[in-house]
Amino acid sequence: MKLLHSGKVRDVYEDRGDIVLVASDRVSVYDVILPTPIPDKGKILTRLSLWWFERLADIVPNHVISATDVPAEFEGRAVRCRRLEMARVECVARGYLTGGGLKEYLASGTVSGVPLPSGLVDGSRLPEPIFTPSTKAPLGEHDEPISYEDVVALEGAEAAGEFRRITLEIYRRGSELAAGRGVIIADTKIELGRAADGTLTLGDEVLTSDSSRFWPADRWEPGRPQFSFDKQYVRDWATGTGWDRREPAPEVPAEVVEVTRARYVEAYERITGETW
Repeated sequence: MKLLHSGKVRDVYEDRGDIVLVASDRVSVYDVILPTPIPDKGKILTRLSLWWFERLADIVPNHVISATDVPAEFEGRAVRCRRLEMARVECVARGYLTGGGLKEYLASGTVSGVPLPSGLVDGSRLPEPIFTPSTKAPLGEHDEPISYEDVVALEGAEAAGEFRRITLEIYRRGSELAAGRGVIIADTKIELGRAADGTLTLGDEVLTSDSSRFWPADRWEPGRPQFSFDKQYVRDWATGTGWDRREPAPEVPAEVVEVTRARYVEAYERITGETW
């Protein structure tokens, strides 16, 4: 095993010509890794991604080779994967307005260049899901929204069209399934790359609490921040400390860790119907 890259959450190894992707218990907010891990987070993300990969395989191939042929010390949190040449953009779909999209909308009436109706508020459902790509920033820097035209310039018109189609299909499939289980998927980010034969392939993670915003449908109320089954709780805590969003980040109190872990678990159990 050769360590190739250590990211905010995942470590990437090379093994026998394959990639072994290991999800740690690290948590990052505002693109800074917090010093306190969330127990079991990596295993929850890995198992939820594998669950979704199975249900999205007819939309786009994925990078998974095996979830069992991995080193024993990484069991449950690692996946053996095909090598991909990753796209140079982050592919994001939004069905609801919040977060960075809300800030851009309030300033310009658009999100990633997509015009939206006037009068929307935090948590508003959009008339239809939209593709809102962003840059892929290095560790410690922030992703920035870009337009569809920017994606065309970076990747070409054919690839940009496929990125948008696949991203929106994954979002719609995921949203429909989650809605039947009382969960709103407000938005999600996916990673696409090309396999050795050029096939566009889904990589990294998909429809997890780190790559998506999950809200309980029975508590959704536009016009205010929503209750979230993701790291929004720890993000809100970090904001409330007065931290300047630069390293070093503050230690996370035990009670915040406990609540955050419980929300990751609840998202997994609600969506999959399985007990963690």
